[in-house]
Amino acid sequence: MQRNGTKNYRPMPSKVRVAVDTMGGDFAPVETVRGALQALGTGYPAEAELLLVGDPGPVQAELAKYDTAGMPVSVVPSEGKIFDDEHPLQALRRKPKSSVMVATQLVKQGQADVMVSMGSTGAAMACSVLSLGLMDGLERPCLGGPFLGLAPNTVLVDIGSNLDCRPGLLLSFAVLGAAFAHTYMGIENPRIGLLSVGAESAKGNRQVQDSYQLFQESHLNFVGNVEGMDFFTNKADVIICDGFVGNILIKFTEGMGGALAGFVRERLDGSVDAAVVERLANDLWETTNRPRIVGGGPLFGVNAPVILGHGSCRANGVENAVRTAVRYVQVGLLDIMRQELAGINNSGARLRASSGVGKAVHGAD
Repeated sequence: MQRNGTKNYRPMPSKVRVAVDTMGGDFAPVETVRGALQALGTGYPAEAELLLVGDPGPVQAELAKYDTAGMPVSVVPSEGKIFDDEHPLQALRRKPKSSVMVATQLVKQGQADVMVSMGSTGAAMACSVLSLGLMDGLERPCLGGPFLGLAPNTVLVDIGSNLDCRPGLLLSFAVLGAAFAHTYMGIENPRIGLLSVGAESAKGNRQVQDSYQLFQESHLNFVGNVEGMDFFTNKADVIICDGFVGNILIKFTEGMGGALAGFVRERLDGSVDAAVVERLANDLWETTNRPRIVGGGPLFGVNAPVILGHGSCRANGVENAVRTAVRYVQVGLLDIMRQELAGINNSGARLRASSGVGKAVHGAD
């Protein structure tokens, strides 16, 4: 795995060049092209330039539906896409000119400042790690961000990229999550919680118990173990778990939102105005399906800005992902994360000894 990734990105460009993987996602390229253009139409013309990466025929056909005269938009040709049911590494070898590969290479070569993809999470992660490399002292990248509308300022890391984690890896994820919460979300000295089955330090499996001690000895503002209900109690700003648990949480809330929306429609049918019922049902769904609304979040730990989104995102989600990409570059989050990781790595050998683990390249969709 590459350790010394690209360093030739522009830290604070005047115009952020966003490479959009237009073939990635369930509704590509129709919704990806539309969403990317929407971002340019909502206050970003002076700040962003779009590099739409995809099969030229379909992408140009979608662009022809819109008036793009004078807009900073160009098409970068690629060949094919990588699907969710393909093995990421094998697919990258078979499809070296796929849209996600070409988009990532634009960042590596300094022709783009950030990459956005709604495609296969595993493929995008593998491509990013192999092409861009990882920050010094980090063994695996991770995904994270706010995921519940009822707790919009609570960050969850990891949400599905690492299915098994040793304590040192969880600590590095906490450092990245804290940097994101502080720099991107404006939370001063973010409180870090470790997801467990009880608040007491002795609770949890071996992974959690060993991590508790490591977190306690770190410079982080560690508030101890938190439980599932603490996503709503404001006990912690950043909650840490492995990607196995995190992805189950994400999928559970998404499914629960759909079920509750259906329940409300059924129970209130005929007794409350239909328009009111529909608004309430939609609010329930959106509150519990925030990743699809927000569109995408950073892939923490790689050596250049990468934004990965939900495959089922429509145009509004893609638009929001492009906005996130622009702001990610503008606030200089990458360098801040590097500095924070360096502080942890210099604090002692224990982190290096206990870092590592598991399945990262496959991730979870």
